[in-house]
Amino acid sequence: MIWGLCLLCVAAGLRAVHASPLAKTNKVAAPQEEVNVLMFGVIQFSESLNHVYETTEAKLKKITQALKSHEGTLQALGKETEQAAEVEKQMKDVIQSLQAQMAKQQAHTMMTKDSLASVEKEAAELQTKVRRLEMFLNNAVPTSLKELQERAEEHSNALKHLQHLTQFHKENIEAQNEQLCKLQEMSEAMT
Repeated sequence: MIWGLCLLCVAAGLRAVHASPLAKTNKVAAPQEEVNVLMFGVIQFSESLNHVYETTEAKLKKITQALKSHEGTLQALGKETEQAAEVEKQMKDVIQSLQAQMAKQQAHTMMTKDSLASVEKEAAELQTKVRRLEMFLNNAVPTSLKELQERAEEHSNALKHLQHLTQFHKENIEAQNEQLCKLQEMSEAMT
């Protein structure tokens, strides 16, 4: 393409030389000299054009490669962004799940505390009844003493059972409180 352009320029230069009126001089060498100068100029011009073409082509290749590289980087960044959004969504889901578990655990702990308070109240009432019975036994008639002792033993056994139940509920509440603390720590660590 460049050589075709150069030949076109040479042809145009030759036409200009032949078309121009010759000055009436005695020098015949003048038109040949002008043709040589024009040819030299055309050659230099074509070399300059060729150099510009080659450097422009190299620059375009570099620009194309840079664009392809940037395109790949942008696609990779897009994928990483999508993955990060998915991870963030999963973390939010886990945090919501932990918060729901914590709420259930707190509700269960409150119910257990209420139940424990009720059991402790019943135990205190039973202890009061046992003391009254003991006082009554101490003042009771000897014939009903055996019957009262059996009742006192029953109440004492019931009291022991309630104390064991109270201890079990206390341990259960402590375990639930520990689990709740762990869940809260996990939730805080994720946020």
